[in-house]
Amino acid sequence: MSLSLPADPPGARSLTGVVRQMSAALDGRSDWFPPATSAIVLVIDGLGAHNLSARAGHARFLAKAGTKRDVARTVFPSTTASALTSLLTGTAPGEHGIVGYRARIPGTDEVLNQLRGWDTDDLPLSWQRATPLASASGRPFFSVSKREYENTGFTLATQAGAEFHGVDDLEERFLTAAGLAASTTGSLVYLYAPELDGAGHRHGWQSDEWIATLEKLDAAARAFDAALPRGVAAVVTADHGMVDVPRHRQVLLGEGEPLLDGVRLIGGEPRMLHLYAEPGAERTVLSRWRSAESSRSWVISRDEAIASGLFGPTSPEVAARLGDVLVAARGGIAYYDDRVSDKAPQKMIGQHGSLTAEERTVPLLRLGAFA
Repeated sequence: MSLSLPADPPGARSLTGVVRQMSAALDGRSDWFPPATSAIVLVIDGLGAHNLSARAGHARFLAKAGTKRDVARTVFPSTTASALTSLLTGTAPGEHGIVGYRARIPGTDEVLNQLRGWDTDDLPLSWQRATPLASASGRPFFSVSKREYENTGFTLATQAGAEFHGVDDLEERFLTAAGLAASTTGSLVYLYAPELDGAGHRHGWQSDEWIATLEKLDAAARAFDAALPRGVAAVVTADHGMVDVPRHRQVLLGEGEPLLDGVRLIGGEPRMLHLYAEPGAERTVLSRWRSAESSRSWVISRDEAIASGLFGPTSPEVAARLGDVLVAARGGIAYYDDRVSDKAPQKMIGQHGSLTAEERTVPLLRLGAFA
């Protein structure tokens, strides 16, 4: 079957290159950015370029800082665990191995969370296979985030070598990052803001709550920009965008659902499923899902996904973590395994993980010496 997957525009910039290019700019060697004395990457979790454009009136500073060209493409799956690992290692999921929100441990029936499994299920740090840029860059590297993320397994796996600064207040967090960059010439600073993503998951990105959070972030970014001294640069980007999936658009997979025949385990996330088939049932599962769901989702075999480069160059060790069949939502839907007892995830409205432009196109805004 001929696949028709969305392709990135020629010359599109990848999230995997952002920190590498920022580091090169400190030596005057970047292809993307002008020289700087130190640099900060501000990640506003969940702020897709389409989301920002649609609500530009509520984020006038950030909207003014960008143009249509100031975008990048996040990785696939367009989910936090995969994207932040790619940003912080400069590698695609096929190399670093974080291939979605939940993934199967090869050779087992365990499907573990790739954000929290390090702390809840003894996922080893070596599960993330690439060297963090904080260790590899040879530069002072600071991480400024909420205090709750200090010493988590995901932080240690992706930011080994960074000096962590936990700051819960949003504006203080931004100004702390600016101060660290100003005081340490040649440094890189990772500044993380998860607040917008949380509002989007709970209320949807089109909600009043999301807009109010965006306005707070815009005000903090304005103050942050004003605090950058001469020579210090910053990039504002995101790990993914967001689409709203109200409850009536959820696809609930319950007991007796024919689509689950031959499916042993389900991983991934609601907009990008990893389906792990029973031995020998791989082709049947692929055919059944294609027949039923191709009008609203991309249904892809593991081999097709690897050959298409969806995960970037993929090592055999990482290939074994992928589902036998991948189901990436194209329409405004989300799939849930309704057989599980925990229904809390079904309360989420804002979603991401798939291949759509709304989920994969993120801002790449330049402040300070990069402006």
